[in-house]
Amino acid sequence: MLAHDETYVQRFLNHDLSKSEIKRIGLSPWKKEMVERTLRLTGGSLEALNSVLSGDLFAANLGGGTHHAFRGEGSGYCIFNDLAICAQAALRRDTISRILILDLDVHQGDGTAEIFKDDQRVFTVSLHGKRNFPFRKAKSDWDVEFERDAGDDDYIATLEGVLNQLRGERFDLIFFQAGVDALATDHLGTLQLSRSGMKIRNQKVIQWRRAMGCPMLIFMGGGYSRPIEHTVDAFCDLFMDFAGEFRDHTH
Repeated sequence: MLAHDETYVQRFLNHDLSKSEIKRIGLSPWKKEMVERTLRLTGGSLEALNSVLSGDLFAANLGGGTHHAFRGEGSGYCIFNDLAICAQAALRRDTISRILILDLDVHQGDGTAEIFKDDQRVFTVSLHGKRNFPFRKAKSDWDVEFERDAGDDDYIATLEGVLNQLRGERFDLIFFQAGVDALATDHLGTLQLSRSGMKIRNQKVIQWRRAMGCPMLIFMGGGYSRPIEHTVDAFCDLFMDFAGEFRDHTH
């Protein structure tokens, strides 16, 4: 309830959402186990947050990144917005006064942008497909839109420009929504990144974080390739790349 309306939270926990609310969320078939699933997903992100707040440079949740959930309703497979919940929890610490949410999912982080639209402590950046869901975009602090079929070269060059501009900002904590649905094989995306292009994306973010000197929390985000193995491979690359950076730092 740091990030969501109490009535929405309680109605979801009590299995009392309307059919129209469930339809907007889009998860089907809807089962009573959806409550435990959502709490475990959110709890994983909060555990990762605890790790970085306890001194780790990196932590990740192999799930989460539910950036379409708004304060009072779910949307786009997202029920609770774990990025927003973690940001609000972190801001209760005296050591955290400004958070960056870097969202590289192919879909705009509209719920996150809307929740923090009037909160200057959280700076929201979203790089996404222009003609992708959500078709009614919210307003992030910084939105970068890609035309349909943008590929590796265009994406990486644009990302480098964004990261370079962010180097001049000061943040206490960085959240990375690391969806891999910009892959060309993703049936819910409109971009054309290759697996190697996605690995370059990861390395650019790793190098930039190193220069920023700021702890980072990684959220899994979306991926819907057909066949799904392409998504699995890209997520394995993501977490192995960050695991390697964590090993290098601790050694």
